[in-house]
Amino acid sequence: MDTKKPELVFIPSPGLGHVASAVEISKLILDTDERLSISLLIMKHPADFGVQPYLQSLSSHSRLHFVDVSIDSKTAAELLSNKDRFLYDFVVGHKSKVREYVRNNITSNSCCGFVLDMFCISMIDVANEFGVPSYIFFTSATAFLALSLHFEALRSNANEDEISKYDYSESNEELSILGFKNLYPAKILPRPAKSVTPSSILYFNGIRRFKETKGIIINTFAELESFALQSLSDANIVRQIYPIHPVANPEDGDKKPETESIIKWLDDQPKSSVLFLCFGTLGSFEPEQVREIAIALERSGQRFLWSLRRPPPKGKVEMPKNYDNSEEVLPEGFLDRTNGIGKVVGWAPQVTVLSHPAVGGFVSHCGWNSVLESVCCGVPIAAWPLYAEQQMNAFLLVKELGLAVEIRMDYVKDFERKNPVDIVTAEEIEGAIKKLMVQGEENEVRKRVKEMQEKSRTAMEEGGSSYTSLQLLIEDFISNIS
Repeated sequence: MDTKKPELVFIPSPGLGHVASAVEISKLILDTDERLSISLLIMKHPADFGVQPYLQSLSSHSRLHFVDVSIDSKTAAELLSNKDRFLYDFVVGHKSKVREYVRNNITSNSCCGFVLDMFCISMIDVANEFGVPSYIFFTSATAFLALSLHFEALRSNANEDEISKYDYSESNEELSILGFKNLYPAKILPRPAKSVTPSSILYFNGIRRFKETKGIIINTFAELESFALQSLSDANIVRQIYPIHPVANPEDGDKKPETESIIKWLDDQPKSSVLFLCFGTLGSFEPEQVREIAIALERSGQRFLWSLRRPPPKGKVEMPKNYDNSEEVLPEGFLDRTNGIGKVVGWAPQVTVLSHPAVGGFVSHCGWNSVLESVCCGVPIAAWPLYAEQQMNAFLLVKELGLAVEIRMDYVKDFERKNPVDIVTAEEIEGAIKKLMVQGEENEVRKRVKEMQEKSRTAMEEGGSSYTSLQLLIEDFISNIS
């Protein structure tokens, strides 16, 4: 008799946010039920985006196995060369490696599910070959899932002549969209929904296949997105939804030497007095924009911790790096004038900083992981989205949930630097900062975030919404092999 533990195969996209989310949900599943083990398959992107250093920083877990299924870097680069195809060809190019790993390492009667990232939908084909059910791990908001399913349905039901009417690239309409209470401005639609392009067609073809899966695990909790979750339930489009959010883990940089000086500085600041500015894995600004941020911070008189990164050279796809000397992009004398009330750093351990009692506000790009970390740490956000679905996240936070103030909701970063730099002025930034950092009862946003922080905590306690979803999900996994 085979006594091998029931095994899950996780396949995340190669971006750091996607891999980190997959690791956290994997650890949560394993810590909840000792019957399971997980193989987490890593497809290396030629630009890496910080994935390898992140994986190397993790402490080992006896039932979590990281498996490199990468193809050679030249082939990977070729598969990524057509920007219209995004990651889709890259993922398809890894099918044979995934197939080989599963065939050689996991017995057919022990594999209880493939858990696939939203962009790895083509791996359903491999799961089907082994007769194993697939699940989606959706790393974005429920609202983004609802929006995606909404536009997929519209496009699927349209004939070829009608499809052009779903191009909103020049539209100022406000739309009624599944999952949203308020009318949604077309000008801040995520790119796949905004215009009909080869890449958007690929995206919605992938979304259509979500209906082939046994369930969708969403990185959220029910109390945060109750309206969107109820809307999806009422629409009855997908089979089963599991809203599960692991509690933010502050180990994301505690081992790095930079962390010590940051924490030491924060320890000397009053409670809830520090504004933290950090813009995610790909977050950086041109010198003109950096100066506007600096002017706003200085004028506001606000204590701040600013993670300032150098943009990659034009035309290069890579992560921003730390400045050798940040004074080269800051106004002359800025560091001297703000000495004591402000600290400019390069990389910063985001969860560790947000968890610190001195931090009272967060200027964020509104990546979904950052949103959840901020909410779970009870820190209100000033929303400055940059790319992907972040404009939608900003709308969700500001207009739907009241958990953030707006800096500029329709801002889109031009990574290719083909157009003149779109400047958010010091006045805009300063106004949002002052609104965000108001202390006391009159700050409704801060009050709501603190209430949501408590709900996020109880969601993962026994009997809580995420705890219950997790139990149901695990039992469903186990039922696949019994």
